[in-house]
Amino acid sequence: MLIKNSEPQKERAVPLVAYLGPAFSFTHQAAIASFNQNHYNLVPASSISGKLPGSKFIQSLTKREVLDVFEVVYLEDVSLGVVPIENSTNGAVNATFDLMADREEKFPDVKICDEAYLRVSHCLLGRKLAHQPTDSPLASGMSTPTRSIPLPHLPRTTPNSSLKHIKRIFSHPQAWGQCEVFLAAFLKNIERINVDSTSRAAELARADVTGTSAAISSGLVAEIQGLDILAEGIEDRDDNTTRFVVLCKGVDMEAGSSIKSKTIISLMIDDEVPGALASTLQCFAINSVNLTNIISLPTMEIPFQYIFFLEFEGSIHKDPDDRVKVALDSLKDFVQSWKWLGSWNDRIAMLQSQQ
Repeated sequence: MLIKNSEPQKERAVPLVAYLGPAFSFTHQAAIASFNQNHYNLVPASSISGKLPGSKFIQSLTKREVLDVFEVVYLEDVSLGVVPIENSTNGAVNATFDLMADREEKFPDVKICDEAYLRVSHCLLGRKLAHQPTDSPLASGMSTPTRSIPLPHLPRTTPNSSLKHIKRIFSHPQAWGQCEVFLAAFLKNIERINVDSTSRAAELARADVTGTSAAISSGLVAEIQGLDILAEGIEDRDDNTTRFVVLCKGVDMEAGSSIKSKTIISLMIDDEVPGALASTLQCFAINSVNLTNIISLPTMEIPFQYIFFLEFEGSIHKDPDDRVKVALDSLKDFVQSWKWLGSWNDRIAMLQSQQ
């Protein structure tokens, strides 16, 4: 992957790519798979500290949030950023869409210029009991029929060892929904604590000297942190996949220039126009532009008013028959405002064409 922005970037011998850290998070793994590290330096946004090469000022970021990635891309402390945007099992990553909404206009020039997909397999990491109970690890669970759930779903895997000592689990909010069946079966009613990434979750589990904390993370992180794998493959589906997007500042004219490409826009509907939402969607249908995803978030200004994100096939950079242009031009009659958030090459379509 080699991305060139049309707007000037800070000159660096090796461009920096920020990802949602700490190291070996799933976002880091997606970045490793996407960027040749002979040409790019990958840096965790959560631990950017001190003066970055070519930075305008001292960065001292202690929060581990997606916000950090958007911020360092906007400030041009890095050339590119990588953040998760949706999961095939648990849906949209709202933290990313919240920042794309940019309600306070903090990141007006941050756009999506590429995407990456990563098959995600979760493990339960922690410390094994020094003295294992004599009963089966399955006895750790509470996957028994109840009046409200007479036939509980069976997880795809079972624990490697007893989980009776686990009192709390750390993980990224997205992981709960991806592993719900296993958690309901073996760790029901155990405290769940949200953290900013799965690798951060493992750090916290390791730091608990009582050994009663666990983390949902990857097997790779278990090796790095020196944790035991209490259970592996705990995701609900074996095709569990997360999509990540690459952020840049400014317009990348090469992004979205392939035959198969995608674009995303945000918009606000004019609520006073009857059928405005239906008419907005029809703008794409009558121009043969295929909508592939619709997400909505509250505007946080007026109750029950929403920002809509529409993702569709096509690009503003390569639109030979003007279908995308005509569709977007026709929105003015039905929306209060709309904003282009990026065009990029469709990575799935490109892979399929190579098979």
